[in-house]
Amino acid sequence: MKKYLICLFRNLIILSIHLTFFSLSAQEKKDYLISTIAFYNVENLFDTEDNPETFDDDRTASGKDAWTEEKYQKKIENISRVLSEIGTDVNPEPPAILGVCEIENRKVLEDLIIHPNLRKYNYGIIHFDSQDERGVDVALLYRKQHFTPLDSKTRRLVIYEADNPTKRDYTRDQLVVSGLLNKEEVNFIVNHWPSRGGGEKRSAYKREKAASLNKRIIDSLVKINPDARIISMGDFNDDPTNKSFKKILKTEAGRNRLSENSLYNPMENMLKEGKGSLAYRDSWNLFDQIFMTSNLLNKKSQGFEFYKAGIFNKPYLITQNGQFKDYPFRTYGYSGYEGGYSDHFPVYIYLIRQINSN
Repeated sequence: MKKYLICLFRNLIILSIHLTFFSLSAQEKKDYLISTIAFYNVENLFDTEDNPETFDDDRTASGKDAWTEEKYQKKIENISRVLSEIGTDVNPEPPAILGVCEIENRKVLEDLIIHPNLRKYNYGIIHFDSQDERGVDVALLYRKQHFTPLDSKTRRLVIYEADNPTKRDYTRDQLVVSGLLNKEEVNFIVNHWPSRGGGEKRSAYKREKAASLNKRIIDSLVKINPDARIISMGDFNDDPTNKSFKKILKTEAGRNRLSENSLYNPMENMLKEGKGSLAYRDSWNLFDQIFMTSNLLNKKSQGFEFYKAGIFNKPYLITQNGQFKDYPFRTYGYSGYEGGYSDHFPVYIYLIRQINSN
């Protein structure tokens, strides 16, 4: 890319950029419609009310975190600011599609999208309650002028403890949403895979089970429509190089290695470059990822295609000093309430579609 110019065209965001495609000569100018797709683990976005059916006691006014209405409103303000700014280095408007996780219920999402930072963008909500023990769910937010949902459902992840096969580990569902993104059908899967509690190796089988479910969802969508365009996003609690991705989902990092049925993961090369979305013990992980079916890289197509991926890590999202300098600036740290944003950075991709400039 040599340069780009953004302008408005019939209420859609048009990206005029210089790209060198295999089918184009260098410096040839084309006009593109751009859509930003993003994912954010918002770190325990809970309301202040006690839900007797879940373990949310810490996030109440009388709980360990002393979670007051003032802190809740600060959290809503912080997260809404982030969501409104993801990807705006290239696309001046916020994402058309936003996957989120670690949200307690629909109420917190409603409070989020009506905040002044987001209200004018007219976001809709797709959310189902899961059976997670802490009561945290995944959800999809979408801008109504850009996306029309056609179908949405959850797929339950059923896992039992390795040392007690009769004891179920209740975790998050995987959310599947199909719809029209600027009149083109795209399928989205929003994930929050089981954590590494108890250790990475000891808990790996849980994420591998989650990967198998994700693969079955993708296969079922392709069986219905062999040309289905699918984007899976989430906090996977695994890196792009873990077995769950490389052996079960069989994701590829190189465009030249993609086949018709491949899954492309642009985050793998980012991890190899030392980039991450969360830090632990002075090392970076890239648990937050967005990967896709290979037909989103087909430059002969007239529809949307993948352009590039990024990690949204602006300075205000980064701890500026102390023991955890350069880590994500979170709401609660080891010293207690910090008033930050999240312990994860958001990730995003751009989809572009060539348009007739006339």
